[in-house]
Parts: sequence; C-alpha cells; structure tokens
Amino acid sequence: MSDTTAPGPRLRSSRWYGGLDRDGFIHRSWMKSDGYPGDLFSGKPMIGICSSWSDLTPCNSHLDEVAEYVKRGVWEAGGVPLVFPAMSLGETQMLPTTMLFRNLMSMAVEESIRGNPIDGVVLLGGCDKNTPAQLMGAASVDIPTIVLSGGPKLSGKYRGEDLGSGTSVWQFSEAVRAGEMSVDDFLAAESCMSRSKGFCNTMGTASTMASLVEALGITLPENAAIPAVDSRRRVLAHLTGRRIVEMVHEDLCPSRVLTRESFANAVRVCAAIGGSTNAVVHLLAIAGRLGIEFSLDDWDRLGRDVPLLVDLMPAGKYLMEDFYYAGGLPAVMRELGDLLDLEARTVSGRPLREQVVTAERIGDDVIHPIDVPIREDAGIAVLRGNLAPDGAIIKPAAASGALLQHTGRAVVFESIEDFKARIDDPALEVDADSVLVLKGCGPQGYPGMPEVGNMPLPKKLLQRGITDMVRISDARMSGTAYGTVVLHVSPESAAGGPLALVQDGDVVSLDVPNRSLRLEVPEDELARRRSTPESGPSEYVRGYARLYIDHVQQAHLGADFDFLVGSSGDEVKRESH
Repeated sequence: MSDTTAPGPRLRSSRWYGGLDRDGFIHRSWMKSDGYPGDLFSGKPMIGICSSWSDLTPCNSHLDEVAEYVKRGVWEAGGVPLVFPAMSLGETQMLPTTMLFRNLMSMAVEESIRGNPIDGVVLLGGCDKNTPAQLMGAASVDIPTIVLSGGPKLSGKYRGEDLGSGTSVWQFSEAVRAGEMSVDDFLAAESCMSRSKGFCNTMGTASTMASLVEALGITLPENAAIPAVDSRRRVLAHLTGRRIVEMVHEDLCPSRVLTRESFANAVRVCAAIGGSTNAVVHLLAIAGRLGIEFSLDDWDRLGRDVPLLVDLMPAGKYLMEDFYYAGGLPAVMRELGDLLDLEARTVSGRPLREQVVTAERIGDDVIHPIDVPIREDAGIAVLRGNLAPDGAIIKPAAASGALLQHTGRAVVFESIEDFKARIDDPALEVDADSVLVLKGCGPQGYPGMPEVGNMPLPKKLLQRGITDMVRISDARMSGTAYGTVVLHVSPESAAGGPLALVQDGDVVSLDVPNRSLRLEVPEDELARRRSTPESGPSEYVRGYARLYIDHVQQAHLGADFDFLVGSSGDEVKRESH
C-alpha cells in the first residue's frame, strides 16, 4: 500500500503538509499516528469542524453526533474533516454570565483556526453566545467558513399546553410569586419544558442567531428552524460538509459573503421574526471584525418599517417546531421580498433570491402574509436622550403598547443584589406608574452585561394584577423574555454614564415612537451629582475578568474588546520547530 507524500495544490494546509523537509515530516508524521494515509496530505482540503459540544452546555450536547454527519459530507466531497473544540458557553449553567466569555471564546476560535492547518471551517454551535463568538473569531481569520446550528428543541408540553424555553419559566415564576401557581405545579412543569436535545424553542437569542446567520447568507437554507432531533438536521449537516469543501476550491471567504447589504438583511429579518435584542450587540461585534461600518442608527433605520410576521414566543404563541413546519425562515424572507437585498451573496454559491424563490408559507397562523402582519412596525427601537447619549434599545414587539409612551418616578436599585434584597419589600415605595431603574449591570460594571434587565415586578403589584412596568438598565435580557424593558443603556453607569446619576423619585420619560429616553432633572443638578466621588476599586484585580473590564467596549459598539476590532488574517509567519 502506497504511503507516498508529495506537494499538492497550494492550499493553506500546504504550508504544513506540502514540504519534503523536516517541518513537513513533523506535521505529517504526527497526524499519521491517527491512521491517516499519506495521500491525504497531498492536496486534499483540510476542513476544521469547530464544535462547541459540551456536557456542560445542554443546548449543545448533541453536537458530537451532528459533527459525524458533517464529516460524511466532507469525506464525500474529497476533504479531510478534523474536529476541534471551541470553548463552550452554556447559557443556563455558566456564572456570572456567558456574555463575559463571548469575547474569550471568539479569541480561542480565531487562534485555533489561524494556528492550525485548516483550509476551511464549519462552525458548529447552538446556545446563545456560541454562534456569534464562533463567527467573530472566524471572521477575523477570513478563510472559507460556513455555520451550522444545532437546531431547536421540540415544543415543551404540560397539561395540554405548549411550553416555551425560558418564556414559560418567566411566566410561571411570576405566577408563583403572585400566588396564582403552586410550587408543586411549578416543579412539575420543570420536567416538561425541555424534552429533547437542542437550543431554546422560543425566538430567544439562540433561535434568533440561527435565523440571522441564515439571513446573512453564511449558512445553507433552512438552518434556522429544523428541530435538533429531526433527521433533516443531519441531512443539512451532511450537505454542509460537502459545501465547505467546494467553498475552499472557490476561495469563498466570509469577507465575500458578509457585506453591509447582508447585515441590513439580517436587521430586517430580525424585526420580521420578533428576534432577540441580544442580536444587536452580536451583529455590531461581527461587523466590527469585518471592518464594516454598522451602527445602532442602522438598526433603528433599517428595522423601523418592517412588519412582524412570525407569531412565536415571547412576542407570540407558537414555537420553533411550528415555525419549521410553517415554512421556516426561507418563507419569511420570500414574504419580505423587496424589503431585502435578494441579490446578496450566500455560501450556497447562489444569490439569496434563488434560495427563497421556491419557499412556501404553510398557513397563515405562524407566518403571516406581509399584507396582514401581526404588527406594522416591529424593529428594535434605538432610544437616545440625556439618559442614554450613546443609545439604548427596546423591543416594541414584546412590550405593552400603553407603556411605549410613559412618564413615571424612578425606583432605583444600585446593583442586582440591591434589587433582589428590596423588590418584594412591602415597604418599597412603588406603584404601577413607577419606572424601575437598575444600575451596575453593563459590560464593565457587572462585569459581562448579564441578562437581568427584565426585572421581576414587585410582588405586591403582581398580587394586584399588574403584569408590566417600564424597566430601564444597562443590562441585557434573555431573548426569551418580554415586557416594556429598556436595555443596553450606553454609556453604562460604571463608565460614568448618566444612568449612574438617577435617584429615587426622579422623573423619567420614555417615548418609543419618538425614540426618546430622558431624565427630567435640570442640568445643573446633574452636574452637582457628577461631582460626587466615584465608588471604590473593583474586586476584579487579576485574570480574564480584569482584562475584560480594561478592554471591553460599550454596548453601542457591540461590547467587543477594543484590540479585537478588525482582523489579523490567516497568515502565520513562523514555524514551531
């Protein structure tokens, strides 16, 4: 049996495997210990499968199986599949918040791709931060890249009702606090909500990002909604493996697919599906890695006139399994039609128009026709004013219409611990018109910008039947959450933003139609408050958290590290021996 090795076509991996010298010997010989024949190193594309599989990330715990189907496609197309790990961010398990580690994961992905003999890469992920982190890292290297999501869970079922990941948790938790649901029933529902592998089955952050990478054109069609346990997810994995090999031969890199037009498509799709507010910081960060000028103002302008077409929790009543059966994201994009740039390039090698032209919308319940939308203006709104000079955001589709223009007196919490200690105090001076204000939960202040912006309402108001209030913070909220919640206030309080100056009783004015968020306090009084000494030193004095605090940008810039904006390309100039 021949085991000869000769230089092949100039693939990137030829830097490692193409030489007949000592270095080539080392690179090939150690790989051969895994049983690879020598001819695999003679011009066959080396395909990395970057997997965020982990038992600690339940939404990604099936990705080892999905990777096997990607491998099938890679082998079939003449490539060599090589699975390598990425740091895995489990949204429901990791403390203090996975957002603290999104940038770290992106760095791990970037350096793993750049430093290894990889000609193309499949990004295999699922849970909220994994997809943006992987794409941020790959974009900074810019070799042929395709995303494959792990798929959503099947619909939860409890006493004849559908349960949505996350959304039902928030609903049941408030019902228990209001005395409307027993603890026994609460615990019984716990075992019914997550009944299969996959990420959240609501239009939370994971489903939103799986949809938006499809809208960006960096996945094959139908990536967004095929359930994780459906055999068609495995078929998609097989086809993805085939396609990445072709992309290597075409040199189809992210910088040729991800353009300003494709980001515009993603913003409009986010509005139409009622997508998560977390998509804002993620898309801003990905665009920054590619050198694409993209801002909060683009989010507001592009999404302002887009109708809500998809009736999914938390903004609606259906779940991702229903969304897939109703036609999935291709049907939504076909319905949006000329609101999108349908000539945008995709990793399939075809323009977006050709991918959606045959898509079929099944029924009118889950995906509405564009002339009968669920609501007319569904885009994430960007608010500005003296309380948020660099911007804040709100998701009107998940808010109470009566509260979108509201003035009330602030009830202020200096930290999430302060909030938890006092929110259910019967003596708390709060009523339904109050505005709950939470500080210290931005990128630097927490650190990591946790999903605590959808503050639970005071127990005494829940017991009176109050179900929503205006809430304002520099935090994020889960994509599965809902309510009239203003998020991502920038600059954050810990960075000296005006949010730090709000005191109990101050009047706060929210005007979403006019995109305004104001603190109705005279400027001279605010100036006096600014002169108050700052708080003491941070408890984070070493390690990654210190690096994060020192270098994270504010939310309106995507909360990426300042030194990671842009890219370093794929070239490594020095050998290891």
